[in-house]
Amino acid sequence: MLDTSDVLRRHLGDRRFALTLPRAVALQVLHPAIAAALREHTPNRLWEHKRRTVGGMINIAYSERDLRSVIRFGHEHVKGVDAFGRRYHALHPELFFFQHATYVDTLVTSIDTFSGGITPARREQLYAECRAWYGRYGISDRHAPATWTEFAEYFAGACAALPPPGADTLALRDQVLRPDAWTPRRLPGFAVRALLHERARELLDAPLRPGDAAAFAVYARAVRAGSALRPRRLRYVHQARNPL
Repeated sequence: MLDTSDVLRRHLGDRRFALTLPRAVALQVLHPAIAAALREHTPNRLWEHKRRTVGGMINIAYSERDLRSVIRFGHEHVKGVDAFGRRYHALHPELFFFQHATYVDTLVTSIDTFSGGITPARREQLYAECRAWYGRYGISDRHAPATWTEFAEYFAGACAALPPPGADTLALRDQVLRPDAWTPRRLPGFAVRALLHERARELLDAPLRPGDAAAFAVYARAVRAGSALRPRRLRYVHQARNPL
């Protein structure tokens, strides 16, 4: 049975988180190293790749098994040179934590947008649980802020430091803004634009259009109402229902 005192497990496996993922993925492709890795390994099927990787990430949060070796095996070979000539490795702690941070930010956005939000105390609890979740990857947590307030400051600075798009980012831009697979493909264009972090809107040249905010408000209400009527087996991804 789902433990509702565990904020992370209550929300992470909910399909509403998956619906919100263009926010995280847009920020990821703006990071030169992540964009280079994605372009090399998933040049044409970005969202199929995200279905697999996010599914594995969710499973780590719900499973009682030690899955650190899975992370090492899946990322050890992901290395190279980004569009600006800088070498990268997917397991570098700073890079790995930034990617995790985009998911934390997106999870909070999903809760606020599609689940009615949570209290400040529960938000702090959620962040503490996200830190514990990150600890299960087996990657150094020296870049992980200790509190939600510190995380928000870190994340704002990290997003502000993202550079103008390079060749890898530009090659992935259309896939980010028009998801073609998995749960995010259900999103209308105005919802994708509304969900984007403001820095991603700026750098990907995807500003809100007239009417987007109003249309998205209606859409978000419909998602909240529809989710309330669905049984758990339809509301949660299978990794949350049947973890390893």
